[in-house]
This record gives sequence, structure tokens and C-alpha cells, in this order.
Amino acid sequence: MMVLEDGRVFRGSSFGAEGQTLGEAVFCTAMTGYQETLTDPSYHRQIVVATAPQIGNTGWNDEDDESKQIWVAGYAVRDPARRASNWRATTTLQDELVRQDVVGIAGIDTRALVRHLRTRGSMKAGIFSGAAADASVEELLARVTGQPSMLGADLAEEVSTDRLYTIEPTGDARFTVVAVDLGIKTNTPRMFAERGMRVHVVPSNVTLDQIKELNPDGVFLSNGPGDPATQDDAVALTKGILGEGLPLFGICFGNQILGRALGLRTYKMKFGHRGINVPVVDHQTGQVSITAQNHGFALEGEAGQRFDTLFGAAEVSHTCANDGTVEGVRLVDGRAFSVQYHPEAAAGPHDAAYLFDRFAGLMEGA
Repeated sequence: MMVLEDGRVFRGSSFGAEGQTLGEAVFCTAMTGYQETLTDPSYHRQIVVATAPQIGNTGWNDEDDESKQIWVAGYAVRDPARRASNWRATTTLQDELVRQDVVGIAGIDTRALVRHLRTRGSMKAGIFSGAAADASVEELLARVTGQPSMLGADLAEEVSTDRLYTIEPTGDARFTVVAVDLGIKTNTPRMFAERGMRVHVVPSNVTLDQIKELNPDGVFLSNGPGDPATQDDAVALTKGILGEGLPLFGICFGNQILGRALGLRTYKMKFGHRGINVPVVDHQTGQVSITAQNHGFALEGEAGQRFDTLFGAAEVSHTCANDGTVEGVRLVDGRAFSVQYHPEAAAGPHDAAYLFDRFAGLMEGA
């Protein structure tokens, strides 16, 4: 059974490990890239509902993980593939979920579930299978409602690295970047490295002095899970970086941290943006990019809005073409910018990869 906090119950079959899992039920509209989705640290403590009806047909491989493990709390699908059929597969999705003890459910009407979440909003949920499903619905509902809310959740430190590590550039080193790991994906340092950047990935609790000791040409704030309103230390760090005049680039959670450092507030969205097909308008160029996204919180603001900050004039640089959500902010002088989506796009389209080149250009001119 999958039990939602409003009492809605979906019954299906066990998928992955058997047992109990609790988390926030969210849906992802991506038609492909489930391995990257499941291993994205930004999904920590969330039960992901796949809108694509068939999941698992390409199996699981040793190359596409976006972190060291599966981070989703649970996985809900309609039609799991009976076998993997891809030359890169080393195992099946089912077997990998079992190996990593991820509880899922299959055979449910995911269309009805997604419509419910779009109408009522993302909410607390639980998946129960095996002996865990023997309890009454009332008891299971009590477990679901008793779990902590995503609003106010401080999760970045739970997914961050506990020590510095370095990704060397491809070819000659042009720049040194310090990447603050709030839940970074594997492909992001790889994208930097392809552009001649040596990347020092550091824990989320890094200090400004520790960053300065690495003598970076620029600083990067990564994606990550949880409520950005809890990240006062990261906001203070960002203000320190801006005060030093270091070029700064942020994505997703990093966008919300930069926005807060510039004086904007955040809010929890009704059901968020999760998928690899979200159109975003860059208001500097008028260009529309189809983007990969995974966020349930956003910055307050409107398209083209300009506002004063302690670090000079800033503006809302990007918005979502679907609903007007803020998708990027920047200092008008250009030395700091961020976007809400994932330009490293793993999985996803490559429309926004130019932002890594923009960051390189910013450091080159610093």
C-alpha cells in the first residue's frame, strides 16, 4: 500500500525491497533517466512517483549514478519492465532497489496519483509492503502523518561530502573552482573539468577562510535537498564570498542560497518542478531553454524584477515559461549568477550547458 497523509490509499505490488518507507510524495515528469533521478541527492527523503508508465527497461549500469547511492525514500511506478534490455546494463532496477534497500510499489494508477498530487499538492506519504503492510490503514496513516515535514527540513549536511576531494581538469588547467557540496551531482564537476577547471569539492559546513586557502578563481554552490530557509550558515558564507568579490555560480539549491544572500525570500511550492522538460526564459537574451529540474522550493520575485542589495543592483534573470516561477538571479555587474534548474542535465537536454561557459568567461575576466 501507498498511504498519503490525506487518507488516500493506493494498492499495488511490491517493487524493490520490502518493508516500510516514509517521505514526501512528489512526481517526476521525465520520460527517461530514472537512474540519474534515483541517485540525485536533491531527492533525499522524497518518494518519487514516475509519470512515465514503463520504468526499468534499460536496467541499471555502473556509469550513470549521480552520487554514491540511491537517495530517494521510495519509488512508485505503474509498469516495471519484466527484463532489462540495454547493452550497458549490469543489473536490473528491481535488483538494485533491493540491494540498496529502497522500498517501492508497482502496479498502481500513477495517473490518478499524479493528478491527486497536482490538485492537493506534494504531501507526506508512506509505502508499506511485506509484514509492514499487515497493519491497519489507520495505523499506517498515523505513521505517515507523524513524520517530519519537508518544510523546515535541514538536509544538506546529510548528503554532503565529509571531506574535500578534487576533480582534475581535462587537459590544461585554466581555473580553480571551489564547489560547495550541498548535494552535488557527479556530472557537475565533470562539466567544469571539460572546460579546464580544477574542482575542489568541499563539505557544506566549509568556512570562508577554508575556501580562501584554496585560492579559487570562482566558487560554485550546488543543488541539494531540503528547505533553503534553514540554510543560514550557507547564506552567511555566500555573503562572505560576494564580499570578497569572487565570481560565483549556483544551481538549484545554490540559486535559492544566492537569492537569500541578496535579500529575497523563499517559499514552498504546491507540487514543485521535477522532470527534464521544463521551459525557462533567459530575460537577458530572450532565449528559451528546455531544462532539467528538481525543486519543491522557490524564490519570491517576478520576471525582470530589479532590486538593491548590499553587493549592488540585482535582478531576476530567468523565469519558468509555464508558471512564472523564478528560475535565476544575478548581480547586474555580472560577478554572481545562479539558476534554479540543472544545466549539467543528467539526465536531460543540453540546452543550458552554455552557463558553464558563462562562468568560465566570468572567471577569465575577473
